[in-house]
Amino acid sequence: MDIRRIKQVNLREVWPHEAYDFSTWLEANIDLLSDELIIGLDAESVRREQSAGAFSVDLTVDDELGQTVIIENQLSRSDHDHLGKVLTYAAAFESNTAIWIVGDPRPEHVKAATWLNDSSDLSIYMFKIQAIQIDESPIAPLLTLIVGPSDNSKNLVSTKREKTERHTKRRAFFTTLLEYAEEHTSLHQGRAAPDGPYLSSSVGHSGMNLTYGVGRNSTKIHLWIDKGKEAEEWTASIYQYFLQHKNEIEESYGGPLQWNVRRGEGRSRTIADVIEMGGWVDEDSWNKVVPETVGRMIKLDQALRPHFAKAEKFEVATD
Repeated sequence: MDIRRIKQVNLREVWPHEAYDFSTWLEANIDLLSDELIIGLDAESVRREQSAGAFSVDLTVDDELGQTVIIENQLSRSDHDHLGKVLTYAAAFESNTAIWIVGDPRPEHVKAATWLNDSSDLSIYMFKIQAIQIDESPIAPLLTLIVGPSDNSKNLVSTKREKTERHTKRRAFFTTLLEYAEEHTSLHQGRAAPDGPYLSSSVGHSGMNLTYGVGRNSTKIHLWIDKGKEAEEWTASIYQYFLQHKNEIEESYGGPLQWNVRRGEGRSRTIADVIEMGGWVDEDSWNKVVPETVGRMIKLDQALRPHFAKAEKFEVATD
């Protein structure tokens, strides 16, 4: 029997840079983590370098219940700095699950992750990443779970049930909203009802989306401005155009709007209005909430529509 030996390859030879090389690779291979997790991951929802205040988390991904999972990568030996980042990002994104991938886990950090799993609401998975090879075979990744939560410690059965109910109700709310909207506006035509908190649609100009939001007891309409990490100056410039025309836009809309209100200090900019009439929890209120929310979205579109093309020209003029 021909039995070969596995040899390890230096991680930096495979992925020279954590953010540009390893995070990019993991984004395309996120399914490799799923087998070791209590809950599944939505491979289509992976996002890199999401802002968390003054910092950026390596990766975020939605789990099967629509909750944000943060992923911090460290190809070297685990350290206090990265443990702090894991906790900071989890707090910033209000995430219940964090994944920390390290090249060499220190015993002290393994113990810290175990303690957090046992004594807090945060579930931390610590993986050890290795690159291996047999003779001259292609290099393969080896992810070994070092620390993870247990079903008992997190009482995940009841949590999953609660989250599933929330997603079911949100999908039902957006289904009702889209059915009503179809009779009154062409906005969001052809969109499927999501089970997450947002329903967005392009306004015909890249980087600008009209978005519905729904919470437990309120709804929100937004113009969401964001063209991606490489276009932060563009996003800021477009927003500045709208801000310079704030009075005109609010007069056309028929009332004050909330300008650039969102959690954290991300690159996105928003112009929004909140409707405090009810949300996804109280289904009996939907017959009033849905018409009011759609009506305000129509008014917001009418107030902003004359400005979309001008905003893009304003951005070009300020280059």
